[in-house]
Amino acid sequence: MPHAEIRYSDDLTLDAPAVLAEIEEVILRHDPEAGACKGRAYPAAFSHHTHLLLALTLLKKPHRDAAFTASLMADLEAAVKAHIPQSCFFSFRLDYSDGHYVTNRHEVA
Repeated sequence: MPHAEIRYSDDLTLDAPAVLAEIEEVILRHDPEAGACKGRAYPAAFSHHTHLLLALTLLKKPHRDAAFTASLMADLEAAVKAHIPQSCFFSFRLDYSDGHYVTNRHEVA
């Protein structure tokens, strides 16, 4: 279950739900077994320079090698930037979690 966080200056015009949905679609095109991408967006009321930071975390898997990572990052960068209608600083970090990470679903009856 991937996690995506978008942190951006609030002077940036951004349809955050659309960007998060696009991020999930891109991940699933690269890795159909990745599952739902839990996404969050945080506009910053106070910032210095117009900017956006995308932080993505995936679990380590044997097929998520350097080639997979480079291809996924290139496609995600292009997809996210297609949603940004103005100039800004852009940063993107992709991290892989190790085996000491729990991800599941909490169900309440």
